[in-house]
Amino acid sequence: MTVPFILDTDTAQDDCVALIAGLLDPEADLRAITMVAGNVGFDKQVRNAHMTLNACGRLGTVPIHLGCRQPMVVPWVSAENVHGDGSGGLDMDFTGTGTQDEHAVDALIRLTAEAPGELSIVAIGPLTNIAMAAVKDPAFVGNVKRLVIMGGSNNGRGNITAAAEFNFYVDPHAAKVVFEAGFADIVVVPWAPLTLQDAVFSREQLAGIEQLGTPLSRFFLTVCGPTLAFDESVGIPGTTHPDSLSVGVLLHPELAVTSAPYHVAVETDSELTRGYSAMSWGVHGLEPNATVVEHADGPAFHKWISGFLATRTEPNRPFEGWDD
Repeated sequence: MTVPFILDTDTAQDDCVALIAGLLDPEADLRAITMVAGNVGFDKQVRNAHMTLNACGRLGTVPIHLGCRQPMVVPWVSAENVHGDGSGGLDMDFTGTGTQDEHAVDALIRLTAEAPGELSIVAIGPLTNIAMAAVKDPAFVGNVKRLVIMGGSNNGRGNITAAAEFNFYVDPHAAKVVFEAGFADIVVVPWAPLTLQDAVFSREQLAGIEQLGTPLSRFFLTVCGPTLAFDESVGIPGTTHPDSLSVGVLLHPELAVTSAPYHVAVETDSELTRGYSAMSWGVHGLEPNATVVEHADGPAFHKWISGFLATRTEPNRPFEGWDD
């Protein structure tokens, strides 16, 4: 039986890989893509989603809904210094590619209401769309089966400030709303220490992906190239893949080797620690509101990614920007 879900994304680099997983994994039933302001300029994110669908030979097969273009309270901050344009400079003919008229927040509310308790959401960008859906229609919270969130650090280092992971930093107020909304099943895939321990692909592993010689492996290496350069410049020995791990945790729960209940709270007021995720592990008298993944099966995760990158797809349209 497949797993029906919505991917809420700010498509750049590993978000593209997460989308490929949602399209190609036999366990996945990807119902919709909802776009949220995050990694790069909003319109670039939409183009990156179309290009990822194209790389899979699936252009136009999954509805794309445009969501919130700004965080709830604070100004948007990009990660273009990390990801560039999010696609490694790729381009294509976008003639005829379109998005849905229905706003992403309304789509999230409608789709989950049509199948209450059956549809999960994987949120791999800032949580603006999810928070706005919870605010607009409180029934939304009860209709979501599982909410997998890529965000925060488990009382660890940040990646945009010393204290904060990017997604929670960009819209801390949305993150706060989501963790206080009462979702029955939240799973958190944090940046640190989890991603840095279990979801980094080394140069050697990337060389193995290159040897696959498929359009998808080439697409993967192209979109991840700028981020690899940035990651290595800050001491990370490879490319980071928490977004695709988040999809993996939904589709293949065995990838999460160790998880535990936590009370997750997000700082919104302090300039110094904006977006910090305080994750209480059960000794502070706080009721758990999420399950936090503490350790993942890194080798199995890499094997899973490599498996679908080995799939020989036929892009619907040629890419401009391949290094031939």
